[in-house]
Amino acid sequence: MRADQQSSPGPVTSTRAEPANKVEALADWTDGRLGIYALAKSNIRKIFPDHWSFMLGEICLYTFIIIILTGVWLTLFFKPSMAEVIYEGQYIPLRGIEMSEAYRSTVNISFDIRGGLLMRQIHHWSAIVFVAAMLVHMMRVFFTGAFRKPREINWLFGAGLLILGMFDGFMGYSLPDDLLSGTGIRFMEGAVLAVPIVGTYLMFFIFGSQFPGVDIVPRLFTVHILLIPGIMLGLLVAHLILVFYHKHTQFAGPGRTEQNVVGMPLMPVYMAKAGGFFFLVFGVVAFMSAIATVNPIWAYGPYRPDQVSTDAQPDWYMGYSEGLIRIMPGWEIGLWGHTLNMGVFVPLMIFPLVLVAIWGYPFLEAWITGDRGEHHMADRPRNAPVRTAFGAAWVSLYLVLLAAGGNDLLATHFDLSINAITNAARIGFFVVPVVIFVITKRWCLGLQRRDKEKVLHGRETGVIQRLQHGEYIEVHAPLPQDRLYTLTSHEQPQPVVLPAEVDENGVVRKVGLIERTRAKLSRGFYGQGSQIAKPTAEEHQEIASGHGHH
Repeated sequence: MRADQQSSPGPVTSTRAEPANKVEALADWTDGRLGIYALAKSNIRKIFPDHWSFMLGEICLYTFIIIILTGVWLTLFFKPSMAEVIYEGQYIPLRGIEMSEAYRSTVNISFDIRGGLLMRQIHHWSAIVFVAAMLVHMMRVFFTGAFRKPREINWLFGAGLLILGMFDGFMGYSLPDDLLSGTGIRFMEGAVLAVPIVGTYLMFFIFGSQFPGVDIVPRLFTVHILLIPGIMLGLLVAHLILVFYHKHTQFAGPGRTEQNVVGMPLMPVYMAKAGGFFFLVFGVVAFMSAIATVNPIWAYGPYRPDQVSTDAQPDWYMGYSEGLIRIMPGWEIGLWGHTLNMGVFVPLMIFPLVLVAIWGYPFLEAWITGDRGEHHMADRPRNAPVRTAFGAAWVSLYLVLLAAGGNDLLATHFDLSINAITNAARIGFFVVPVVIFVITKRWCLGLQRRDKEKVLHGRETGVIQRLQHGEYIEVHAPLPQDRLYTLTSHEQPQPVVLPAEVDENGVVRKVGLIERTRAKLSRGFYGQGSQIAKPTAEEHQEIASGHGHH
């Protein structure tokens, strides 16, 4: 043996008082290859802040799991083929009718396979709840400022999951090839054809031939069960890794700072609550699926290009795209023998801009403030009036377009003119977000003033006291220290101040357009009229020592 060569270490002596049982021996074997003991020791007691709003993200995760489980089951029986067949199944009203293999297999799942209809309903309801939970979860993150550094990348991961979930849902309810989903695919074909120059080529590439072709259902099936879920699974894993690494933001309170985390350990508390909540979500979705039918394809019938089902509506999350089409005037422009369908092309361009407006906001705010620090404390929405007002305006625009997408249903259910509803939605597209922005901003400023009054003068007790000279006053009780901390611990960014136009040597400074724009936006976000200065310790001490709390 060479002098510098070391012999292999001897066996490690067990520290257990008794010989290892089979489970412990398996754990030892695994630890020798994967190092699970060290991994568990460093992470199993990891602390996570606790708040009810964090369950919104858990609903997203659990409904995604339900979608995958039920989707795998459905693929065992669904046949993604547009080959024409004659239905001879148990549903008597459809017997003898020509339909595609995809439609027939979906009807068979609903009526011929034990538990098939319930599985279809759970799958569809889970998709609806999944997208709804993602949207509400993103709004919670937005209004509390939880998208700030170091969580910007995770914000983009969430945005990607939302848009992929929307499109995957659209493809999923298009697979049965019924009259309702076929109308939706016809809608998609019109949008693709509206793309200038390449629209026709894209349509033939997607459909394989003239609409409806024979390839669209098999292609949608492959994308729906393989491509998009694979990308979503990767984004979801990355999202959860970053959530685990950064942890949730925590709301202001006693003992909570940017440098610490106050909450419960991952094991056993957090995992026990998460496991129970999963079964609760599964149970609620199954209950909804059992009592409320969604997408009853047997009532619509198989798709025929020469028919359109009445009350044709997409799932709610694609409703705003329908609304954009319905409120856009049917303008067309003829150039060099070609027709540009502005009535479809303009909404097609606005569709992604509505989403980008909310997704790009965190980077706009970071640029305006010039903030480079990390933020682990969640904001109260009232303490960021412009951000909260912007988010409320975005939600109002979404709701206006959603209502516009169902203008025919509103007209028939409430006996209104469909033209009046459409014109109201056109006006609302421009007016409602502005009105909501102004109202929400003033609302937030009013709540800030109330918080300031509470800090300086205490809370109202409802006790009326008569002074010696006959005046009646209400007695105010001072707030406890923990409440004072909660109301005053938030940051208030200051507007960007441009340097003087002339320096000390009399030389004119050149300030670029970008810097001037940033300073102007900063004044709009954080200047006078956009936030109420929180009370200082000196103001509180002066009022408390001067005349007490009345």
